[in-house]
Amino acid sequence: MRKILFANFSALVLCSVTACAQTKTEKTQKISETKHLTLKKTQQTMELSKITNPTINAAMTAWQNGDSKTFLSYFTANPTMTDDGSPRSFQGFVKEACGEEKFLTIDSVENDGKDITGNFKAGKWGTFKVFFKFHQNSDGKFDRLDIGQAKP
Repeated sequence: MRKILFANFSALVLCSVTACAQTKTEKTQKISETKHLTLKKTQQTMELSKITNPTINAAMTAWQNGDSKTFLSYFTANPTMTDDGSPRSFQGFVKEACGEEKFLTIDSVENDGKDITGNFKAGKWGTFKVFFKFHQNSDGKFDRLDIGQAKP
């Protein structure tokens, strides 16, 4: 009787462990599939080709890649900047944000490709709709950048 009870108990424990392992694997698989789909969706919606101004497209490609040196090369030595209408240090912004913050989608491009609006991941501030407005001088360099939260 004791042997039968022990055998039944052992079988029950073994089945429980096996069932738990299968459930954990299934959950891991589902999480991995969800992450993959999310990444795939982000990659599909992020289209720098929507930016029709070639200089801004190149600058934004550098921004998206976290290449601050190349991004800065498209600007004059001392560009001005506003953030939600308030003056801000352009150099400080690039140093803080380039490589840490980026557009997730480009929703609209206007003003000959100089005004870009889209969903933006702003580090600790979260994700929200923003605009970047580039001001290009007669030499083709950018002398001002206005950024801010866009109206939904």
